[in-house]
Amino acid sequence: MTKPTIRHLAIMSRDTDKLAQFYKDVFEMEEIHRSKGVDGIPGVYLSDGYLTLAILPCSLKRESPQGFNHFGFTIDDTEKYSQRLVEYGLEEAQPRPSNRPYAEHRACDPDGNLFDLSEHGFEEVEYSAERKARAKEIA
Repeated sequence: MTKPTIRHLAIMSRDTDKLAQFYKDVFEMEEIHRSKGVDGIPGVYLSDGYLTLAILPCSLKRESPQGFNHFGFTIDDTEKYSQRLVEYGLEEAQPRPSNRPYAEHRACDPDGNLFDLSEHGFEEVEYSAERKARAKEIA
């Protein structure tokens, strides 16, 4: 069995460009993706070569407050871990919207902290439609 690894953290920011530049300048993180974002504020995805740091737009129109938002596990079998959540008395992992390029599912711990579950991983930008098309090619 492959042990799950935390490979993704997300921070909500009012100025994603400024915060991303800080992590690039100070910690030499590399920008790997930029999303459309919200209210003209882009989502900026950085990597240190191991962990992906998503700096996501925070605006008054969104529910999420500024600061830490969620983290993500790379896993080998979503059904297996979703079942473990249910056995623990929690809600099973729920599908993420198809316009999210990294994680396929989201769940929460007993304290309500959100985390993503991804068989695809957080290293490559790949949307749900692309994953489905690739699966059809393989079949």
